[in-house]
Amino acid sequence: MEKFKSLQLEMDTDEVYEKVVQAYGYDFLPYQVPKYNTPITPKENVRRMLAGEGPLWVPNINCDFNLIQPEIMLDASARNRGGVDWFGIDWEYEELSQAAMVKPGTRRLSDICNWEDELIWPDLDAIDWAADFEKNYAPFVSADKATMFVIVNGCFERLADLTSFEDTLCCLLEEPEEVSRLFDKFTDFHIRLMAIAKEYYHADMITYHDDMGTQRNSFMSEKTFRELIVPHSKKLVAAAHAMGLSVNYHSCGHVENLIDAFIDCGFDFWEGQDSANNIAVVTDNYQDKIGIVSAFDVGSDEAVMKANVLKRITEHGRYGKYIVWPFSEDMEIEIKSNAEIYRVSREFFSRTPVGQTDSREVN
Repeated sequence: MEKFKSLQLEMDTDEVYEKVVQAYGYDFLPYQVPKYNTPITPKENVRRMLAGEGPLWVPNINCDFNLIQPEIMLDASARNRGGVDWFGIDWEYEELSQAAMVKPGTRRLSDICNWEDELIWPDLDAIDWAADFEKNYAPFVSADKATMFVIVNGCFERLADLTSFEDTLCCLLEEPEEVSRLFDKFTDFHIRLMAIAKEYYHADMITYHDDMGTQRNSFMSEKTFRELIVPHSKKLVAAAHAMGLSVNYHSCGHVENLIDAFIDCGFDFWEGQDSANNIAVVTDNYQDKIGIVSAFDVGSDEAVMKANVLKRITEHGRYGKYIVWPFSEDMEIEIKSNAEIYRVSREFFSRTPVGQTDSREVN
């Protein structure tokens, strides 16, 4: 392992990333991020983690990634701000939740058996991706960071958006052959979009959204998931890996009962919902089989924040495939949490082999 320099020297810097590219849309973090004197670049640290070599610190999406979701993708602009998406679905922005949902009463597909006649597929190659990157990202993307490209509306979510959740769940049981044919077409569409992400936005990782559960349970059994989702997910992941991309599967809800199937799909990471799943049990049981991306509230009190960070680094991060995305209602606490994550994880990995627990206190 690289020589461990003094943490104070590593973190003592006047350099900053002035504008940090963050999804969703053409937005930036509302604060600057210090550019530490790290022994390797953040991008190399992520590469080490993916290669199983062990990171030198826990990667933090706020600090170590260019997080890209261009709103030239109509799916992105509709989901972020409301409007019509690539498949003609009308989304309505709700101010209180600061999110958009399919406008009540909207239905784009009358019946699953009519998808070939009714759906109009966007021409991805007609979009000027190069111009979008040059205008909105090139001046701000940091070459020393890994780039994560976000794709929303996976196969299951898209069918629910086109029809309804009730009809989609019925379709899985009543028309599995038509569902599979449509999902294969969606998968080809997403594979082309991933190739665009690689070619024009220089992506290293794809975050692929397809929520699979409620707060209490998955939308479907593992058997149904394996029959109708796994084949297409395997195809998508295999194509991504062939392009040199890793895939982070964003799937909210209580879905830890599907983790074995996620692993069989080949996903490199699972970005789940911490409040609906026992992430500590998942990391202990699956260790290096699948990584975890964790977005979590660090709290609004500095002492609570430090305790939360320490717990997550030592319990969830110790296997070396853990990416964090901390947030707080108090921006100053969030900024401090970014520094605390680097400090605690850097010290932890400097003295603790990946997969082991160090009982000594991190001061």
